[in-house]
Amino acid sequence: MIADFVRYLEAERRYSPLTVRNYRHDVEQFLAWLGVDDARFEPQRITTDDIREWILYRTETGRVSAASMNREISSLRALFRWLLRTGAVGRDVVHPIPSLRTSQRLPAFVPESRMNGIVSECECDSEDFVRERNSLIILLLYTCGLRLAELVGIDRDDFSADFSSLRIRGKGDKERRVYFDAKAKLHLQNYLNSRSDGNPALFVTLDAPHDRLKISGVEVRLRTLGRCVNLTKIHPHKFRRTLATMAIDKGMPIEQLQQLLGHKRIDTTLQYAMVKQSNVKQAHRKYIG
Repeated sequence: MIADFVRYLEAERRYSPLTVRNYRHDVEQFLAWLGVDDARFEPQRITTDDIREWILYRTETGRVSAASMNREISSLRALFRWLLRTGAVGRDVVHPIPSLRTSQRLPAFVPESRMNGIVSECECDSEDFVRERNSLIILLLYTCGLRLAELVGIDRDDFSADFSSLRIRGKGDKERRVYFDAKAKLHLQNYLNSRSDGNPALFVTLDAPHDRLKISGVEVRLRTLGRCVNLTKIHPHKFRRTLATMAIDKGMPIEQLQQLLGHKRIDTTLQYAMVKQSNVKQAHRKYIG
């Protein structure tokens, strides 16, 4: 059952590999809580009360936050919608379950001064290939606001002929074009010149046969760089939020930022960006004070 569900998420919903992995993990956790495996799972016997008990178990034991629980609810919602569609169940027992209320916290971002420190740390590597690859990873995350799956999915021929823009395949295989600055372009050219392999992937592993770099490889490198500059919890989405905050701070129209980030809904874009309090104060003086 789970294997068929995963194929549905990949082929029809066209979810990213990371999303598919998370959904599969959530469903497997739910089955473990029920005390059954994939072969013994009887979805027609599951009730809405079972889902409510699962949520209480997960939240009251302090295991997950409301935001994480909402992700798990979404996983089960996708599962039972698929089961209903295939005729395995007669009704969607997750439909009556609302999402949990989450606290509204300001998005975490990396100050521009600290960003410079991370790039400088990359440039300390002695080997050209390593130095240029890691610098380019940081700069593309920072200047293009890429999702991690989008970053590792870039091919060398995705760049425009003049190396001024990049074609990105986002969620649902939707394409968009992003742009980067002269510094990123310089590191890109240096990195490509340091490559001696024939892999079409932009980012590859250090050792032969130089396979496409995986998501976990980027995550490990980011954590290492973060520790070197005394920054904790460094992850790709923090760079994405940094771009959004910087763009809003400098006056980019929210509709253009939405296009840049590849968001389907504009309210998602608004959640990514934080307006600096100093700018709110200046705007108050200009328009009201």
